[in-house]
Parts: sequence; structure tokens; C-alpha cells
Amino acid sequence: MIIGILKEIKSEENRVSMTPAGAEVMKQHGHTLLVEKHAGAGSGFDNESYVSAGAEIIDTPEDIYGPAHMVMHVKEPLPSEYELINEEQILFTYLHLAASEELTRALTKSRPVNIAYETIQKEDGSLPLLTPMSEVAGRMSIQEGAKYLEMAQGGEGILLSGVPGVAPATVIVIGAGTVGTNAAKMACGLGAKVYLLDINLDRLRYLSDVMPSNCFLIMFSPQPFANL
Repeated sequence: MIIGILKEIKSEENRVSMTPAGAEVMKQHGHTLLVEKHAGAGSGFDNESYVSAGAEIIDTPEDIYGPAHMVMHVKEPLPSEYELINEEQILFTYLHLAASEELTRALTKSRPVNIAYETIQKEDGSLPLLTPMSEVAGRMSIQEGAKYLEMAQGGEGILLSGVPGVAPATVIVIGAGTVGTNAAKMACGLGAKVYLLDINLDRLRYLSDVMPSNCFLIMFSPQPFANL
């Protein structure tokens, strides 16, 4: 199979859909790897790293979409790519079609085989490609929240950890799924007093054994928030 690794063109997207290590594994399994020039630059991988892994560097996305049996992105195709997608070509990326009627109609017209990262499930129902995104999102939420609590960013000058003589900040996380649990872990690690709320008592029982002592697990009820 000819596999094309495309450079991300969505604004502020610096990831790449396959690392040189991944390219090397695919090459060992008999596949041909076409990597768009500088596709890995935002993630710290230069063209030579892909060449060393056995991939071929390609100058333009047009020259990848043409021969590739499968094309890979991190984010969904943008309008400039719609006409490049071939019928029955495998398109492997995060698609999030519910958020874009335009993209959905374009893919319906071009008729590729669409495989969305976010829908891939293991036998136990877990989502191996979506979970890492959720882990990053949860941890980043606290990092960003802490930044915007600084007075220089328009916040109230609150330090999550507090200092001797000053109580730590209180953080409320609603939902103890992957995103919420990782947000709570991050906030706890920074020393905040964290309340993690969920409606799943079995989930809360599990987390009570693994979360640090400054995380307080609460069965969610809408009543405390009714007047907010």
C-alpha cells in the first residue's frame, strides 16, 4: 500500500500523523511511505529523519493525493483539499463530521473510505486514539486556567497552590471521565483543593483509591448549581 503523510495546514496545528519511527515500522511491513516536505517540522522531525526511516519526501500535497492508497492527516481536510481526494482512497484522520456540513458533503461527493480516529474502538469499547487527546485537553485546561488567574492576564492574582499562610485555590471539575480526571490530577499536582463531581458512583469509588488526598470526590447533583 502507498501511504501518504500530509503536512497539517489547519491554523496552529503543529502535529504530524506519523513519526519517523512509525514510518519505519510501516516500511518494514512492505508499505511505501510518501511524506510531504516539512510535514514533521512542527513536531521536531526533519525531512532527513523520514528519509532515514525509508520514506520518500514529496514536495506538494497534490503529488501525495494522486498515487496514495491511504492519506493521513491529524486534522480534517480543508476546502483546498476537497478536490484532491480520490474515490475509494482511504482517508484516515480526525474528522468530527458533526461539526462541518461542508466537509461532510464534500466527502460524500468524492466518496473516499473515511476512517475517523475518534470512532475507532477496542473490544472493550475504549477509544485508543481519542483518549490521548482527552488526556492532553484535561491537563492543558488547568495549565491555561492557572495562567489566566494571573493579574497580568486579567485574573484575580490567585495561585493554585497557595503559599504558607494563604490557602490554596479551590478547583471544581464537573465530570470524571478522561478529560475531567486528568484536569483534576493536574490541579491536585499543583496543590489546589479539588472537587471532582460525577454521577457515576462506580467511577467515583474507583477514583477514591487512586486520586491524591487533596481531591474530594462528590456525587453530582444539580441543586448546588441551580442558582448560578
